[in-house]
Formats: sequence, C-alpha cells, structure tokens
Amino acid sequence: MATLSNEDIRRFKQQAQQLRPTVLIGKQGLTEAVIKETDTRLTARELIKVQVAGDDRQERIAIAEALCAATGAELVQHIGKQLVLWRPKPEEKE
Repeated sequence: MATLSNEDIRRFKQQAQQLRPTVLIGKQGLTEAVIKETDTRLTARELIKVQVAGDDRQERIAIAEALCAATGAELVQHIGKQLVLWRPKPEEKE
C-alpha cells in the first residue's frame, strides 16, 4: 500500500470538507457488516467519511487502524468522531 504524500493529504482533507459521513459505527463497534459497507463505499467513491460513536479516543484510533487494515484504505484524517478514509478505485477489468 502506498503512503500518501503531504500534498495528497491536504487535497483529500479539502475534498472531505464537502462530504457527509456515509458509514456509521455504533455501539456494536467494528463488525463484519461495517467492514463490508466501508469496502463497498470506498470502491464506489475512493474518499469517504466514517462517523464513530463513543467518547473513547483510543478506541476510535483502534477502530480506524483496524478498519484501514481490513479494507486496505489509508487514514487521511481523524478529527473528533469522524474518520476520513481513502483508497484508490480498483482498476476495471475488461
């Protein structure tokens, strides 16, 4: 997996300001359904926002790391209860 450059991160943060969270992680935490939905959203859009319930910052960081590992995404930003994730679209097969 390629690491994002500072320029990429700035650009993605700017684009993410316009986005609404498309994946919500509730009290159940990170489930297979959440991982599958995140994967689906990343395939469709590349850049998404994820809303994480709960007030424990360390838990949110752990969820972000696990979600990125499970989907192959990069964490662009973690601010408050929102995560911004990016993954390039898979190349289309002909």
